[in-house]
Amino acid sequence: MSAARAILPPLALMLALFGGCKRQDMYAQPKAQTWDRNNFFAENSTMRPVLPDTVSPDDANQPVPQPAAADPAMLRRGQLRFDIACAPCHGRAGDGDGMIVERGFPHPPALYAQRLREAKAVKLYDVITHGHGVMYSYADRVAPSDRWAIIAYIRALQLSRQVPRAALSAQDLAALGEAR
Repeated sequence: MSAARAILPPLALMLALFGGCKRQDMYAQPKAQTWDRNNFFAENSTMRPVLPDTVSPDDANQPVPQPAAADPAMLRRGQLRFDIACAPCHGRAGDGDGMIVERGFPHPPALYAQRLREAKAVKLYDVITHGHGVMYSYADRVAPSDRWAIIAYIRALQLSRQVPRAALSAQDLAALGEAR
């Protein structure tokens, strides 16, 4: 019984000390609500304006009609978006050997596979939007118009693999590091 009496006063002291502590973590910090006034920003508002090229959750799955033709600007945009969203898995050349694969993830199909060359553009749009197999949806990461730009760039990649060497100009061969 004397051991319990010896422990009781220090235990009571610890409880009293800890009971008076304030919680100093993110739970207890002051928070700004959406419509609050905030002098930190120039607009004096906590709510921030929407950044350009962000995809609203409401607009993520709103279909955009397929463009009639791809122009150079659309192909450049498609390449930029492909390099960001697709190349980590599919690789920058579309061979299916991106850096994610090097880290143990499953190989995605090469974009030059016969079934993907024959696939309709609408099917590719659907795969980007909803995912397929182990590929998850990019609806919240890639704007609908950018999906068409990516598809146009994929088609350009696919066509580039079918050009015979004899059809290349001296300038093209020089860019590839070859001589005619």
